[in-house]
Amino acid sequence: MADSSIRQRQHKTKSPTSLQELSSQPDEVEDQSSRVISLLDVLRVIITLIGVSCALSYYLTSGSSFIWNYQPWFANTAQVAQWWAGPLQLTPDQLALYNGTDPKKPIYLAINGSIFDVTEGRRTYGPGGSYEVFAGRDATRAFVTGCFLEDRTGDLRGAEDIYIPIDDPDEEISSGARKTRAEKERREATKRVLQEVSKWEAFYRNHKKYFAVGKLVGVPEYATDPPELCEPAQKGRPKRKNMKKAGDTDKAPGKPVQ
Repeated sequence: MADSSIRQRQHKTKSPTSLQELSSQPDEVEDQSSRVISLLDVLRVIITLIGVSCALSYYLTSGSSFIWNYQPWFANTAQVAQWWAGPLQLTPDQLALYNGTDPKKPIYLAINGSIFDVTEGRRTYGPGGSYEVFAGRDATRAFVTGCFLEDRTGDLRGAEDIYIPIDDPDEEISSGARKTRAEKERREATKRVLQEVSKWEAFYRNHKKYFAVGKLVGVPEYATDPPELCEPAQKGRPKRKNMKKAGDTDKAPGKPVQ
């Protein structure tokens, strides 16, 4: 009897403690759950950041783009179709068919043996455009000399003359020294021509609207005499008697295509 009464008293004294523990558990669970970041919270943050980025892009680009003018190549259906079909190989005669006169065909031009699709610039390269002379042909030489009508060819022979100074007949220099200097200047000028061509090839290759589609093949060898430098390019050549420092030769023209 004494043992049972003691156990009853112990049981009665423990009951309030157990109730207190039970009553405190929901608070603990609530505190723990309040510290957990839900997936919905993460989505809210991401959507907010995207919205702020789009708003800033629209403001800083003067309303032209919500995505900072980013235009991935796969967003261009024509470029995706060309990628799927593979690179083209066109002869000069075949390339001439893509000069913009047929609205159902793309507009191509070639530079340094690479063919580029410039259809997105139809107003510029199509009929009546400011650079229609480049459509459907390889006019690499014109990219160097700036003579769009006269130099619609890929023949670069003699184009380096645009960077070579015109000799001063009154200059006192031996014939040997003159010859050595001329050979050096021609090598440097030829290198500058290739650099100019590479620059414009990269311009089209990295353009956000234009893209490479293939290579120009079957180009006949240039067996005739080299073409003469066009008149505007000839007039733009530096004159040695006016050169006060060696760096002045860098001012020789090479007209860009916008």
